[in-house]
Amino acid sequence: MRTLSLSQKVFLLILISIGSTILFSFFFLHFLYKDLYLDSIRESVIYQGENTASHYHYGSLNEEIIEKIHWFNIVSEYEVLVVDTFDELQEYFPYQIGNESLINYEDKETLSQGNYILKEGYVKEFDRNIVGAMFPIQNETELIGIVYIYVPLAAMQEVFEGSLPILILAGMIFFILLLIIVNRIRHSLFKPLTDMQVLSKEVAKGNYSSRLPLTSSDEVGQLADAFNLMSSSLEEQEKRKKEFLSNVVHELRTPLTYIAGYTQALKQQLYSSKEEADSYLTTIEKETDRLNKIVHDLIELSHLEANLYVLEQEPIAMAQLLYDTVDLFKIRLAQKKIQYSTKVQEDVIIVGDIKRIEQVLYNVIDNAIKYSPLHSEVLIDLGTDHDKMVLTVTNKGHVIDKEDIQRIGERFFRTDKARNRSTGGTGLGLSIVKQIVTLHNGTFSITSDNQTGTVVTVRIPLLSEENTS
Repeated sequence: MRTLSLSQKVFLLILISIGSTILFSFFFLHFLYKDLYLDSIRESVIYQGENTASHYHYGSLNEEIIEKIHWFNIVSEYEVLVVDTFDELQEYFPYQIGNESLINYEDKETLSQGNYILKEGYVKEFDRNIVGAMFPIQNETELIGIVYIYVPLAAMQEVFEGSLPILILAGMIFFILLLIIVNRIRHSLFKPLTDMQVLSKEVAKGNYSSRLPLTSSDEVGQLADAFNLMSSSLEEQEKRKKEFLSNVVHELRTPLTYIAGYTQALKQQLYSSKEEADSYLTTIEKETDRLNKIVHDLIELSHLEANLYVLEQEPIAMAQLLYDTVDLFKIRLAQKKIQYSTKVQEDVIIVGDIKRIEQVLYNVIDNAIKYSPLHSEVLIDLGTDHDKMVLTVTNKGHVIDKEDIQRIGERFFRTDKARNRSTGGTGLGLSIVKQIVTLHNGTFSITSDNQTGTVVTVRIPLLSEENTS
């Protein structure tokens, strides 16, 4: 079965709406004619008939009375007959109403009892329906006459004949306006969708640079904006992926080049002394360790990002862990003649994986020392803020650009653009740190300016009653 397109569905919906409107208009006009118009005629006939017949009770139908009735017949829109007997009524109105005679035996009985009779139906001779009523004229003892008042009904087109040109003009204006509105809606609705279809094919081919024009703020406009955001995100991811692959190639190629070169030199005995050969072997060993570290860090980061690593939760006394970690860097601090100071709140306790938290402390302090110049200062502060542990590590190294701060934590991203090997590292350390902090429901942030220096801040929830229960 062939499915309808969205535009066909909308077009069909509009057709159904217009058809429903026309049907509603027809039934509404029919209601005006049948119920309102006919009801008003019936009420008017009964009112005029009762009013006419009431003037002649307890009297006789003399010439003066009949003359007055004939005068009323002339000035009124109704046809009025006044007769003495039923036979005379038949003579004055010999027509059938709806294939039945004007008056029958039951009608005579009803009139004799002083009640009026309403008659309506189609009269062939008039070629239209009529509404009429017969009213008895009585004296004290008997029926002395009959008033028959009727009015031929105007056809529906005659009822609305005066307003027909206005209805036609209004209908044409309405149709033209509806056509313009529908066309604008169709254009505004389906043009972005068509553009989106074309752009999606480009995105599928790997072209993420195109964008949809935003012409409205409705749902379609919001969808176009979301599509543009998706394209921008894919473009950025593609850029980062290429950069990541380039960085991987760069990080792996360098140690592999060293290993291959020195291995070839040893194999061909291109050295002049045993000490030189030993230095080649040492270099190969270092580069092998470097390769192992890169691979280990990549695997570790992938596990952390995929939530494959399960934290071993336990209470951690952060002050002692921080002291132990700082002790590991005393030799490096002395070598670079860096002054360091610690401000530690002793009762800070969190719940987490002690090995991973130690890894966070090590990486943060290691980076602070690594990028600090000689004879500078490193400040380490451990405290609390409400229900969070706050660790800040500040160094006076080079100021990090704002655009680089946003990228710190990406795989292989390093702020030293020359990727100087003297600073060491693979550019994966802070990526791992951010993932570990996230797994502990914490936050990781960096600020950098000329006055304060570079400040790394780690926030992790403190031990609470919920953690101990």
